[in-house]
Amino acid sequence: MNRKPIFSFLSLAAKAGKITSGEFSVERSVKSGHSNFVIIAEDASDNTKKMFDNMCKYYHVPLIYFGTKDELGHCIGKQYRASLSIEDRGFAEGIMKKLGINGKMEV
Repeated sequence: MNRKPIFSFLSLAAKAGKITSGEFSVERSVKSGHSNFVIIAEDASDNTKKMFDNMCKYYHVPLIYFGTKDELGHCIGKQYRASLSIEDRGFAEGIMKKLGINGKMEV
């Protein structure tokens, strides 16, 4: 799979202000109902993965493990980021489609 278009799409979403990053911000986004899709770095700690896996299941937010902390941070113009929350439904569906995930989300 060519990952570059996905990172470009994430970059565009970040420039539009539709992404939050970092463990505490993403957790707040999921729990407040603002998150439409969560991306966790493949090299994130097991504790981080387990916490977000449980949280996203509970709040019915799609989650995927994708990229490294360095790649995720770089594509949104920041340093290392283990977690991203996409807060716009259109961007979330577009990214999910590029990842090959069923891109339509329930209302």
